[in-house]
Amino acid sequence: MTKNPVTHNPCEISWFSALCDDDYEYLGQSDPALQSSWEHCRNIVLGAEEGGFDNILLPSGYALGIDTTAFAAAIATQVQRIKLLMAVRVGEMWPAQLARQIATIDQILGGRLTVNIISSDLPGETLDGASRYERTDEAIAILRTLLAGQPLDHQGRFWNLKLDAPRMLQAAPRVPALYFGGLSEPARETAAKGCDVYLMWPDRMEAVKDIVADMKARAARHGRTIRCGYRVHVVVRETESEARAAADRLLSKLDAAQGAAIRAKSLDSQSVGVQAQAALREAAAGDGYVEDNLWTGIGRARSGCGAAIVGDPDQVLAKLNAYRAAGIEAFVLSGYPHAREADLFARHVLPHIDHAPF
Repeated sequence: MTKNPVTHNPCEISWFSALCDDDYEYLGQSDPALQSSWEHCRNIVLGAEEGGFDNILLPSGYALGIDTTAFAAAIATQVQRIKLLMAVRVGEMWPAQLARQIATIDQILGGRLTVNIISSDLPGETLDGASRYERTDEAIAILRTLLAGQPLDHQGRFWNLKLDAPRMLQAAPRVPALYFGGLSEPARETAAKGCDVYLMWPDRMEAVKDIVADMKARAARHGRTIRCGYRVHVVVRETESEARAAADRLLSKLDAAQGAAIRAKSLDSQSVGVQAQAALREAAAGDGYVEDNLWTGIGRARSGCGAAIVGDPDQVLAKLNAYRAAGIEAFVLSGYPHAREADLFARHVLPHIDHAPF
C-alpha cells in the first residue's frame, strides 16, 4: 500500500448499518442471516467501531427493517468512541418531540450524535416537492432553535408552536451536525439554508466538482458555510482483478426483473437523485464502469446510491483522495455484506487515510 502522498484536512470516514433490510451476499437474494435485526445491525456498528471508522449511518424507512430512533438509543449504550449518524424522516415527526429524542440520545452518547435529515412524506401522504421541502425547512428551523436551548416562537405553514425548550436542552444545549442529501433545486436550497453537511450520491468526477461548487456558493448566499460528503459503496481487495471479480459476484444471481422490483419498492424511487443514478448507470460501459474504478452495477439492484469504488487498496485510496481534492470532506461508505466489507476497508485502506470525526 502506498502511503497517502496528498495533503488534505482530515476527512470523516463513516460506514453504514443496514437497518432497512439492505444487506446481501448476492444482490437481490434475501438471506435470513442478513435481514435487519437488533443483533445483526448491532454487530455491524460494533465492528465499524473496532475497525476505526469515525461515524456510522443508521438509515431510516417506514416500510422496511427496524426503527432507527429506537436502535440508536439502544446502540448508544454499547459504543465508546464512534459517532452515530441517525437518519430521521422529519415528515413523520412532531419536531418538538424529535428535538427531545435527539437530545436524549446525544446525552447517552456523550455528544457524539449527528443527524441525517430526510425530507419525507407521511405514510399515505404525497406532498408536491416544493411543499415537502418547505415543511423540512420549518422542521430544521424548529430543531435548531430548541436544540440550542432557546424558546421557540414559530409561525409557519405546517407548524405553529410557541414553547420553551425542554429543561434538559436549556441546561445543556447542543445542536448536532445536520446532514442532508438531495439533488433537486429545493433540496439543494434546504441543505444550503439549514444543514452542515451536504451528502451526494456517486457521479463522474466533473459532476462532483460542479455540485461541490454549487453547494458552497448556495451556502455563502445564505451567509453560511457547508461541508460536502459523498455516499458510495466500496469493493476493495488485494488486487484489482480480485475486486472486479467480487463486484461481478454480487450480481451473479440477479435477473433484470428482480432488480427492477427492488428499485421500484424504494420510497424515493422517483426522485431526481434516483433518476440521476439511473442515468449514470445507463451511461456506463458494458462492464458497468462509468469512469476509472467507479462501477454502477450496484444500482441494478438498489434504488438510491447506486455505484461503488472498486479496486485494489492503492486505487481505492487514490479515488478517495481525488474526491477530497474536488472538495469532499466526508464519506459514508458501505459494501455487501456490510460487516465483511467494513473489515476489509478497515484493514486495507483506513490506516492510510488521514481521517477524524467532525
